[in-house]
Amino acid sequence: MARTLINLPRTARRGEVIEIRTLIQHVMETGYRPGADGVVAPRDIVTRFTCLYNNEEVFSAELAPAIAANPFLSFSTVATESGILAFTWTGDNGFEQTETRSLTVT
Repeated sequence: MARTLINLPRTARRGEVIEIRTLIQHVMETGYRPGADGVVAPRDIVTRFTCLYNNEEVFSAELAPAIAANPFLSFSTVATESGILAFTWTGDNGFEQTETRSLTVT
């Protein structure tokens, strides 16, 4: 399981635009770089990120081998109702990780 950092407010007013920042620790090996022994390491990257707000997609991104290790993503959404935000990273070699956070809208 990879370490994640997710930063968003715990509470917001209805209609308020909130900023969400995420980071996941992942080596993001491109599959082009040779190791010390000259053998090219196999590709191992996070290929997709999605954020669901009460099961409705509010943000998604397709990631490519050129992205840095430990990908950081920042985006905004409108706080419409209290609920759960689910963040999912998927990638090569069957990698998938989902984290959830609660948001209370007043």
